[in-house]
Amino acid sequence: MKTTYLNAIIFSIVLILGVSCGNSRPSEKKANTNIEKKEILIPLFNADSAYFFVAQQLSFGPRVPGSAAHVNCLSYLETTLNRFGAKVHIQNFKTRLDNGNIIEGKNIIASFQPEKKNRILLCAHWDSRPNADQDPDPSNHNKPLQGANDGASGVGVLLEIARHLAQHNTSVGIDIALFDIEDSGSYGNNDSWALGSQYWAKNPHQINYTARFGILLDMVGATDPIFAKESTSMRYAPGIMDMVWKKAAKLGYADYFKSTSGGSILDDHVAINEYLNIPTIDIIDYDDNSSTGFFEYWHTTGDDLSIIDPISLGVVGRTVMTVIFEEK
Repeated sequence: MKTTYLNAIIFSIVLILGVSCGNSRPSEKKANTNIEKKEILIPLFNADSAYFFVAQQLSFGPRVPGSAAHVNCLSYLETTLNRFGAKVHIQNFKTRLDNGNIIEGKNIIASFQPEKKNRILLCAHWDSRPNADQDPDPSNHNKPLQGANDGASGVGVLLEIARHLAQHNTSVGIDIALFDIEDSGSYGNNDSWALGSQYWAKNPHQINYTARFGILLDMVGATDPIFAKESTSMRYAPGIMDMVWKKAAKLGYADYFKSTSGGSILDDHVAINEYLNIPTIDIIDYDDNSSTGFFEYWHTTGDDLSIIDPISLGVVGRTVMTVIFEEK
């Protein structure tokens, strides 16, 4: 069941007061009634704002590494995250594509409350694929993708979360990592995908970096997405996945977050689990009924803004927002 999204930011405040014993002496009664739990502020995720952040990324054109659009979008993302008060680190790296070409990449890491040792990692990839090789029209196979759902949707959700983190602190520190050169791989060569996260996991932006757990968002903006329990996530971080899915169900999103197997997806979370040992899950739209396993316009020129549904962005955004604000 879809949930109507709101255009205004509303805060839900829960205040639990302790109750004292009636027969206590005055001094004891005062001490007991002073016991109360700290209120929990969970900002309400604004789906329209997330949609705007998706549209802004697409406005530069396909974000293919090495293109002008890629450079301009990098500047936009860095500026926006700085404006939201994050400590932003741009990680420059070089890597080799499957065709032998050396390419430069830019990972973006934005840290909120960097002084806190207990941290949660949120991530997505911000590049778009250089060729629409799954397009039904062969004449489009060498055209770059806009990557509205495949890349920009996850970034849009994280930018909206970052906007709230600028105004409200969580109990733990939050790191938002936007990985580059995720989508320039070749089918059949697993090592050619997710090159930005592979580099970062082997060379983190901070010595001895760690986080309590991580959540990767990929392809979270199409209409009626199905987020199955991806197999690699279940192998490395079953407890985190179960926790997130339970929170989604409590929010009324059980029709989106299904307790079914989603297959094993080669994505940015793999390197994070294998090299940094940070238990990281992948929230990704998986359609077992499609020929590719993904949404209809995956790796086609049809992956544009017209297929982005603010309701889907809101479902994922509110779920992740609840997770990070309730974490102690």
